[in-house]
Amino acid sequence: MNKRPRVTKQRYGRYVLELVMAAVAVAFLFPVYALVTLSMKDPRQIADSPLAPPAPPTLGNFGDAWSSASLGPALVNSAVITTVSLLLLVVLGATGAYCLARRARGLGYGLYILFLLGIVLPFQLGMIPLYELVDDLGWLGTYHGMVFFYTGIQLPFTVFLYTGFIRALPPDYAQAALIDGCNHRQAFTQVVFPLLRPITGTVIILNAVFVWNDFFTPLLYLGGSDKETVPVGVFSFVGQYVSDYGLVFAGLVLAALPVLIVFLLLQRYVIKGFAGGLKG
Repeated sequence: MNKRPRVTKQRYGRYVLELVMAAVAVAFLFPVYALVTLSMKDPRQIADSPLAPPAPPTLGNFGDAWSSASLGPALVNSAVITTVSLLLLVVLGATGAYCLARRARGLGYGLYILFLLGIVLPFQLGMIPLYELVDDLGWLGTYHGMVFFYTGIQLPFTVFLYTGFIRALPPDYAQAALIDGCNHRQAFTQVVFPLLRPITGTVIILNAVFVWNDFFTPLLYLGGSDKETVPVGVFSFVGQYVSDYGLVFAGLVLAALPVLIVFLLLQRYVIKGFAGGLKG
């Protein structure tokens, strides 16, 4: 007679861990389910059974939310500000981190510590002088005022990620390019920067999520202008249509969809690049 194998403590612990992770996954997915479900219901269905699947689902809320909240111009504004900010962060962060990573002593190390202080100190401490500076420059309600702000705020974190990843790369690649006749700019752009693809994906994702979802700064710098971003547009929309939750949640889905698509396209780089930065 065969005996059933005993469940070891290790296997039992693995089962418990899997159950805990499944519960955590359900907890994280529940708000997404509620958001999508409510966006496809009319007011009557929401009042009767808010969390039940829509029967039948309606897509009219998305069209109404798009036209009522003026999400089209807001999406264009957010896309312009986010894209230009990311371009500057990648260019400035990668080049600056390359210089800091290859100069580990003296001035390079001191500048690296200075960038780390930019991560530790909360940017809210400088909101009033930054606002006065942007106002004096005449950049309130403009694209370049927001790009200037986001580039300065996120550059320390970007340099931190790039520096750690570059330090983990062998310097032989750049040295071989220099021996072959390249200057330092050519060695970086043609040899080193293509190797930074994983961390570049991480930089793009993390900074894009921050810039796209930021609400307080655009409300302060762009409020009342025609350059308002998606979070500010959704905020005014929610206040206007707070009684129609189907339209509200449809607007939230439309606002979150672009950055979600970007994350899904680049998600394989996030953990790899971030782990490389921490390792360095």
